Amino acid sequence: MPPTARDLTAGPCTLAVRQERPADHRAVAALHRAAFAPAAGTAEVVEARLVGELREDAGFLPHLSLVATDGDDVVGHVIGTRGWLEPLGAAAVGLGPLGVRPDAQGRGIGTVLVHALLAVAEAAGEHLVALLGSPAYYGRFGFVRSTDLGITPPDPAWGSHFQARRLAGPEQRGTFRYAEPFARL
Repeated sequence: MPPTARDLTAGPCTLAVRQERPADHRAVAALHRAAFAPAAGTAEVVEARLVGELREDAGFLPHLSLVATDGDDVVGHVIGTRGWLEPLGAAAVGLGPLGVRPDAQGRGIGTVLVHALLAVAEAAGEHLVALLGSPAYYGRFGFVRSTDLGITPPDPAWGSHFQARRLAGPEQRGTFRYAEPFARL
């Protein structure tokens, strides 16, 4: 457990969700390193590196980089970045990575972060959010297999794990493309 973290099993959690700040970057990187396994044959955790690269990309949407805090501790993070639908270039959002510190998992923090990101995205006028993830997990937020909405995944092999959710606005169709750092994974 990080030295500044308190034992989340002791006492009530005072969870808050807010936009990520530069002062949160170290804690966000640490929680992604703790929440995800290193890439095969390396000590690198791809999700931690990816979040850093997404912050530097033209597709970074600061209002969609959210942290969950318990007091002063960052216990969860989710990021949404600019994606688009080809061939017309319609704007969309790519959700992920989503990470929760292991000692805080199982308390609904990921659920709160996904709901918050969807609410902020819709309030900002976004029309579609797409992601690569577990259908069992993301289905409860209204995500469905992307092809059911006319959205082709960047890699057809992703099948049912590439999902999308329409927000308010016109129906969009096309092939989804993530922000550039995803292409380097």
